[in-house]
Amino acid sequence: MENTSENMKTLSQVMTILAKRGVTKEFRMNENNEMKLENGEKNYNSDELIIAKTYRFEGDSNPDDNAVLLLVKSTDGNIGFILDSYGAESNYSGEEFDDFLRRIPESEDPEYNLD
Repeated sequence: MENTSENMKTLSQVMTILAKRGVTKEFRMNENNEMKLENGEKNYNSDELIIAKTYRFEGDSNPDDNAVLLLVKSTDGNIGFILDSYGAESNYSGEEFDDFLRRIPESEDPEYNLD
C-alpha cells in the first residue's frame, strides 16, 4: 500500500484492520531459512507462498523508523503476515531473509486494499 495523504494509516491501524479480517498469525523465518506460520507445524519454502499485499511505513521523525508488512498466502490455504523493519534495522540478520522474500511471487489482491 503506497501511503498518500488521503489514505495514510499507521502500522497498528493496518494490523487492527487485518485482524478484523482474520489475519492474525505471523510467518517467521527459522534457522533453516524456511518460513513457519505462528503456532503451525509446517515450514514453508518460498515457492509455497504468495505475497498478496505489501504495506510500507515510514517514521515521521526518524528515517530508521521504517517497516514493511507483507500479507502472505500459502499454497495450502493459510494466510498470515511477515513484519520486518527495513534498511539497516532489519529484524533478520544476513542475506537469507532478503533472498527468501525476493523468491516469493507477488500477486496483489485487491481484497486487502484498505482505502
